[in-house]
Amino acid sequence: MEYIGDVLYDYAGGLYVNMTNRCPCRCEFCIRTMVDSLGGVDSLWLKREPSVDEVKAMLKEWNVGPGLSPKYDEIVFCGYGEPLERLDDVLEICLYVKQTTGLRTRINTNGLADLIHGKPTAWRLSELVDAVSISLNAASAEKYNELCHPKFGVEAWPAILKYTQDVKAYVPDVTMSVVSGTIPREDIEVCRRIAEKDLGVKFRVR
Repeated sequence: MEYIGDVLYDYAGGLYVNMTNRCPCRCEFCIRTMVDSLGGVDSLWLKREPSVDEVKAMLKEWNVGPGLSPKYDEIVFCGYGEPLERLDDVLEICLYVKQTTGLRTRINTNGLADLIHGKPTAWRLSELVDAVSISLNAASAEKYNELCHPKFGVEAWPAILKYTQDVKAYVPDVTMSVVSGTIPREDIEVCRRIAEKDLGVKFRVR
């Protein structure tokens, strides 16, 4: 198979799927500005985006599934871009994973899918996605704009909150997260309150 960059990589017990390098943000802490890859892969920078059929073939080659080797806890959509830039393709692969492996599926996202696609998208995840981790990363719209530089400007942060509220109606496991060392401790606690108290989802400092 043609090498197009590392599409699949294993990390912390999960098999990760790197679908795209596109992202509407330019976060100042983004690891892709520091290194080319994570774990033992060569490069998460893609020469081109893999097709759905190519990803399915790669998953089959990796022999994933309960009782197979290597065994993973979950399939995670996360790479050097925002996976929900390719919403339709990610969900088609989630369906394939459910039908062929039975493994848990998780999407790590910046929570901007509705702005990216110009319409509500959370409902599309129902019964296909088991967990969603949403990067909050700042305690206000202005601070998010300064830190993550979204192309949507100050509209981005409230859209993330709205997306999180919507997603929890369709996905059983929803977490908001912030990156340690990038924002003050008091802002981390504000983010914790927003996630746990205001939105009723889990919170993680990563």
